[in-house]
Amino acid sequence: MEHLNFSFDGGQPASAGASPIVVGVVSSGNLEVMVEPSADDARCSVEVNTSARGFDHVWAAVLADFFARSQISAVRISINDVGATPAVVSLRLDQALEEFRGVSAWRT
Repeated sequence: MEHLNFSFDGGQPASAGASPIVVGVVSSGNLEVMVEPSADDARCSVEVNTSARGFDHVWAAVLADFFARSQISAVRISINDVGATPAVVSLRLDQALEEFRGVSAWRT
């Protein structure tokens, strides 16, 4: 397993007082994303646990795109991955954020 940590600045607090949520499942080719509130209003932290070694630059790019689109702060995201593609990661992150904000029509 590879353990990666990222931090992103800026954005608006995602949802004050929201409850932590988990979307997805950890199985072949998929991933699980947990989003929870953070006390740091100016930053977001992301922890990635992945079975695919050597893809830290891909994770950095996918997460940078997500944070550029979502413009959020004050969340902590934990990801457990078993080889999901970047497109699946992006979709799951979008789903997780919508669920966290309470505006999602997605179902896991």
